Amino acid sequence: MEPFKVITSKTIVLPQKDIDTDQIIPARFLTVTDKNGLGDHLFHDWRYNEDGSQKEDFILNSINPDDFKILVGGHNFGCGSSREHAPWALHDYGFRVVISTQIADIFKNNALKNGVLPVVVDQETHDYLIKNPGCEMIVDLTDNKITLDNQKTISFDVEAFARLCMLEGVDQLGFLTKHQDAAENFDKGRPAWI
Repeated sequence: MEPFKVITSKTIVLPQKDIDTDQIIPARFLTVTDKNGLGDHLFHDWRYNEDGSQKEDFILNSINPDDFKILVGGHNFGCGSSREHAPWALHDYGFRVVISTQIADIFKNNALKNGVLPVVVDQETHDYLIKNPGCEMIVDLTDNKITLDNQKTISFDVEAFARLCMLEGVDQLGFLTKHQDAAENFDKGRPAWI
């Protein structure tokens, strides 16, 4: 994972409420254990026709993903099953931030573990983002603030350990591995448990 400090990007808006994990990545694509390539199936049933051709009217089919790192979703984003593949697909596609007025708890935890920052905002800010798709904003994890294109700044909360891992660009196992020497030194000289 790349360290997450500050992201400046345009927004993609999917205003639908209750976007669930099966809409984010349909169940038929969950047979893989590798994260790579899941972005091709992100919102698959919304992006593609039954014959596999792209639906021209779906926003992800008309943009360059390199220009859009922030997804603004409707209320209750990421509800449904607890599949970790949903943030995998979002990250593989290129999204680093998901913003909504409510983000499902299990999705939020999975996202934080996989390099996608879930940000919950107030209704006024969300309404502005929904009405201004493509606006450029700054998401600063070092200060836990977002700055909109109208210069309004909003603070957001992130669980401390998940924030540290994202800032360092590691997952939980990577964090432990990074501090393995300190853990081994702590254990030296301590009585063994029998």
